[in-house]
Amino acid sequence: MAGLRLGPLLRYVDGGSGTSATVWVEADRPCTAEVRCPDGAGGSARTFQIAGHHYALVPVTGLAPGAATPYDVLLDGRRVWPPERSPFPPSVIRTPTPDAAPLRVAFGSCRWAAPPKGERDPAGPDALDTLATALAAQLAADPDAERPDVLLLLGDQVYADAVSRATRRWLAARRDLADPPGAQVGDYDEYTRLYDESWGDPEVRWLLSTVPSCMVFDDHDVIDDWNTSAAWLAEMRATPWWSERLVGGLMSYWVYQHLGNLPPAELATDPLYAAVRSSPDGTDALRRFAAEAGADPAAVRWSYRRDFGRVRLLMVDSRAARVLDEQKRAMLDEAEADWVREQVLDGSVPYDHLLVGTSLPWLLPPLVHDAEGWNAALCRGERGPRWARFGEKLRRRADLEHWAAFPSSFAHLAELIARAGTGPQAPATVCVLSGDVHHAYLAEPVWPTGGPDARVLQLTCSPVHNSVPATLRAAFRFGWSRWGRRLGRALARHGRLGAPPVRWRRTGGPWFGNQLMTLTLTGRAARLRLDQARAGRRGGSARLVTVLDEDLTP
Repeated sequence: MAGLRLGPLLRYVDGGSGTSATVWVEADRPCTAEVRCPDGAGGSARTFQIAGHHYALVPVTGLAPGAATPYDVLLDGRRVWPPERSPFPPSVIRTPTPDAAPLRVAFGSCRWAAPPKGERDPAGPDALDTLATALAAQLAADPDAERPDVLLLLGDQVYADAVSRATRRWLAARRDLADPPGAQVGDYDEYTRLYDESWGDPEVRWLLSTVPSCMVFDDHDVIDDWNTSAAWLAEMRATPWWSERLVGGLMSYWVYQHLGNLPPAELATDPLYAAVRSSPDGTDALRRFAAEAGADPAAVRWSYRRDFGRVRLLMVDSRAARVLDEQKRAMLDEAEADWVREQVLDGSVPYDHLLVGTSLPWLLPPLVHDAEGWNAALCRGERGPRWARFGEKLRRRADLEHWAAFPSSFAHLAELIARAGTGPQAPATVCVLSGDVHHAYLAEPVWPTGGPDARVLQLTCSPVHNSVPATLRAAFRFGWSRWGRRLGRALARHGRLGAPPVRWRRTGGPWFGNQLMTLTLTGRAARLRLDQARAGRRGGSARLVTVLDEDLTP
């Protein structure tokens, strides 16, 4: 008798006709997974096998537009979701309406798995847990209560290099932690443990079953500083454990995150998905794919596009697609950059808002931006070999690897945003949504000559559940200050850097804590809310506290 190991996760929901969706599940043995709705909508799929694990991505069709349809999950005809006596409201598939109803986009990044109930949480309340609890209570009282229409998880869904105490004990029972990679995950099966721990959390499990999600990786989904430089990559490839770590990381990302990002039409023509589903065991096919992707970043495109009515979302891979040659450094390889440009400038379907999701912020505190540009200049030899060696050490120690560390890519993105935001069909807003830096802020760029018609904003929200040392909090605050700007310009002069193509100012923050942002887009209007998870008083339940609620409409 098949059982449900993980999920269901509601992933893709059609943002156009609003009649189809996909639901991801992991079962404990081979079976047929079915999603069944009371109005006759639904679908089924046979599980596929990867390394002894069994998964299905179930296409759901026949949904009514503008409806919230409850669903059950059945494995070989037996209902396994929702659980008996569930404390949560029914999981539903909420399809969009064809009119200009609000689209609510919640986003954040960097989530350590919450510890088991009763254990002290050193990172404080988990923002996803707290959102789930609050949303469940609201829906129990009012099934039509406001909820996110989509949840964007902008990297570090799991931490392969910073595991929990429970996972460390699990690893120690499996192998000798004295051998590399020690108390870090080393292969595909160990990655599955991280997803079990993170997505098995009851509140988060229910939330992901009823709110569609779009995901993209960042470094900790594989390892800290992943692809920071050519020298770093050469050192990692020389170790005996890196190859299996990277292959396992990319395999698990494809199964647990990437598949659900794709629309059914694209899945139907995906040769790897077809090969995995048609084989009794798809492990070898997926391993070959992951090995090729690790050896040649241009062999696969992890970035993707979603249209939600007149809102366009581009989720951009800012990790695996990098060009690391110091003389040609780029955040995106040529093919990836061309694809992003085509999607941004595609005017066949006009849009009112452009959302660019990239795990790493485009606009940083000015001191950090200039420090990263200076460091990139040192590493490419602008000040000679001794400075280059110093620059490489500093780059790794200080994590100097954001868009600013790829100056040509930073400038190309600025040019692309300006072009997209200019003209009679320009969107009302262009928002770059990012995480990574363990605090939240708003920044607004200004072009030296004119600028786009659209309002352009960097919206950074991190972490969902993590921490930041007091020293880094002080450093980030200083990075926005007048003295920080002056120090940054001094570094830029030493690196012989020209002025950046845009200037920017902070218009909100910095805010520290576990938090989520929500964009509400209605027609050409935009509103932003930032909610922080705060511990309850006198041992009470955590709660969400709104610290920003601002109109972004130009």
